[in-house]
Amino acid sequence: MVWSLIRRSRTARGLPVPGRCTPGRHVLTTGRLLLFTPRNKLDVVAALAASADAEAQRWLGTRADEVVPDPDIRRALLAWRPARDDGRRIPRALAEPYTPAPDDPLLLVCVRRSDLSYAGALELQHQPGEMGGWLAPGCRGQGLGTELFRAGLELAHTHAGLATIRAGAEPGNTASRRALIRAGFVPDRGPARHTLPDGRVVDAVWHRHESTAVHRCG
Repeated sequence: MVWSLIRRSRTARGLPVPGRCTPGRHVLTTGRLLLFTPRNKLDVVAALAASADAEAQRWLGTRADEVVPDPDIRRALLAWRPARDDGRRIPRALAEPYTPAPDDPLLLVCVRRSDLSYAGALELQHQPGEMGGWLAPGCRGQGLGTELFRAGLELAHTHAGLATIRAGAEPGNTASRRALIRAGFVPDRGPARHTLPDGRVVDAVWHRHESTAVHRCG
């Protein structure tokens, strides 16, 4: 975890299609992941549920009002399929459309392309040019973090038009630091201490990635 959030024909039927970004909404794909701007509240709360366990919160420090505390609810949310191909009807409260505000960080929820399950999320903050991401418990330790952060580089450079993108992690978060390096980040200088959203102050190491091939999609 770091700071800052179509192999089967059925994927194309129920989920956004890569290459078809619209203003404020993005779609990316990697070998095993599909990432897209949330379409409804289910996408958003499933993304939050993917990062609400104690292991993830050790590094993320999400604000209390954005954490899904009940493990049974987290499991239930992550059991949904965003393509709606399992015959269940999304509850009305979760089916409400999600429209990101212009000043909000870019949030992309990600799903596994193999089974269309929620897998985590990616978050990009425009102004400081910083990226973060996380994976659901069942998706960790499989190399997906590298794919997630490579998608973050694509989002930053070729969708948001940022020439430089940075990511921070605690020194002890070896999994995220390793994934960042494998994704193409290099060590960078930055503040030695960082304040997490929940107010905790932690040690920090920083990474950056630069590109001259930048543009905005849409």
